[in-house]
Amino acid sequence: MTATDPLLRALAHPVRLRIVSLVWNAPLSAAELARELGVSHALASQHLRRLDAVGLVELAEVRANRGGRERRYRAVHGSPLSDQRDEGALLIAEALAHNLRDRAGRRAPGAAGVTSDAELWVAPEVWDTFRVRLAALFDELHDAARAPHSPGTVGIGATVMAFPLTEPDAGPGPAQPDHKHEPARERDHDEHQHQHQHQHQHDHAPAPAPVPEAAPATGHHPEAPRSEPER
Repeated sequence: MTATDPLLRALAHPVRLRIVSLVWNAPLSAAELARELGVSHALASQHLRRLDAVGLVELAEVRANRGGRERRYRAVHGSPLSDQRDEGALLIAEALAHNLRDRAGRRAPGAAGVTSDAELWVAPEVWDTFRVRLAALFDELHDAARAPHSPGTVGIGATVMAFPLTEPDAGPGPAQPDHKHEPARERDHDEHQHQHQHQHQHDHAPAPAPVPEAAPATGHHPEAPRSEPER
């Protein structure tokens, strides 16, 4: 399923995900949803039409309300979220993450809950059994749902996305040493060895010839030695 698929585009929106959950077992109208979601009546109606067009909700009843007619919708039961794969799963994950942040901010103070995070490796049969049990638990929770804020109920927020992970590809063979990025300790050792060799060459080089001392700067030239007259 691609990002252009109408069903995926309808699901991959945090508000529409909430609508599907809110009308799971209790039909609601656009006006009722607008109050619950904190959006305008027109926007709630637009979301309902979008969900109805792809078969995620259906008209449950039409009743009189203040001299008019109120259309109430309920969810079409199924598991379209679990059916998403590849690109679709990524889009759904973004919408789920948005709703999770919102619900976490509305958590009842001091209320007990369950929080878990997992990246585990288990036997395939363990995963299959867990997946079936987890789906059954969520089915049970959805089946027990009533209209929002019904007397004797407590609001529950739950967001789950469990799936197998792909194994990374095998990496390349052992990397060849890169002399451009060798450790500083090795570079220091090479530099020290080079300096030692350079000093060794200086130790065996012939000493330079002595430089004659310059004449004293007195303004006079030293006298030449006199020769004795021959006798």
